[in-house]
Amino acid sequence: MTTTTLDVREIPPQQRHPKIHAAFEDLDAGESLTIINDHDPKPLFYEMQAEIDAFDADNYELEQRDDNEFAATFPKQ
Repeated sequence: MTTTTLDVREIPPQQRHPKIHAAFEDLDAGESLTIINDHDPKPLFYEMQAEIDAFDADNYELEQRDDNEFAATFPKQ
């Protein structure tokens, strides 16, 4: 499986979701997008689950690497 990584910690908060959605849209089926964030992206998970049919919520993964680093993997069906 091919994974694209996007570190959004330096992106202003109001620009993060549009960049993440654009990166996810560019993926092919079976690929995944891993975002590196400074907090648990739970709201983004719910947003994608509700709005994006190609998001494979069952295989979503979250790893907390330290207090200010979370790696969330969003697979595409």
